Amino acid sequence: MGRAYEVRKYSIQKTGAARGKIYTTYAKEIYLAAKKGLPDPDANISLKRIIDKARKEQVPSDIINRAIEKAKGVGGEDYSEVVYEGFGPGASTLIIKTLTDNVNRTVGEVRAAFNKVNKSLGVTNSVSYNYDYLGVLAFKYDNSEMLFEELLNAGIEIIDFEEENGEITITMKPNDHDKVKDVIEKIIPNVDYTIDQIGMFAKEKITLEGEDLETFKKLYNMLDAIDDVTEIYHNVNMD
Repeated sequence: MGRAYEVRKYSIQKTGAARGKIYTTYAKEIYLAAKKGLPDPDANISLKRIIDKARKEQVPSDIINRAIEKAKGVGGEDYSEVVYEGFGPGASTLIIKTLTDNVNRTVGEVRAAFNKVNKSLGVTNSVSYNYDYLGVLAFKYDNSEMLFEELLNAGIEIIDFEEENGEITITMKPNDHDKVKDVIEKIIPNVDYTIDQIGMFAKEKITLEGEDLETFKKLYNMLDAIDDVTEIYHNVNMD
C-alpha cells in the first residue's frame, strides 16, 4: 500500500576500517542521549534504544559504558548535529548528517570532498525539499493483519505498510517512531529489527552510469571517511 522507500545503504559504508567509525558514532550518540535525558537507560527510552542498536552493531560494552559515564560528568564534549546538502554528478544529490564538536573543521572537510570531484555544497533546503523525513522499521512477522489493526487502534498514522517474503516494513512520521516500536515490542517482545532508522529518503531515485557513477562513488567514499559524518542520504540507485 502506498509507495515503498529505499532504506538499504550503499554497501561500502560498513566495511573494513569503518568498524572504528561505527564505534565512534555510537559513542557520540549515546553520550548525547545521556546528556539530554538521564544517563540511565532504564529511565531514558531514547538512550536505551540507541544502546540496543549499538549492541546489534556489535559495539563493545566498554565503549557504551564509557560514553554513559562521560555524560554523567560536568563539561565534556559539546557535540552538535549539523546537516549539509550538496550536488553530485549528473542529477545526484546528497544530504550529509554530522555530529561534531568543531563545526569549522567539519564543514571544511565536507567541502573539500566536494571540491575534489568539482562538485559543490548547496544552501539549506537546496536539496532536502526533494526528500521525505521518515521513520522506517522492518522485521520478520507472520501476522501482518493483526499488527496493522493494533497500530490503528493505537491511533498511529501509518504512511506505508508492506509485507514481502515474511518481512514487514512500516514507514511512519518520525514523531511516531517510538510509538510504533512500543506496539511492535508489546506483540513481539524479542523482535529483531532488520531496519530501524529515522532519516531522509529521496522522493525519486536516479540512475548514474559510467564516469558519473564512478565520480559519485568517489565522492561518497570521501564523505564516508570523514569521522564526523554519521549518515549520508542520496538519490542514486545503487543496485
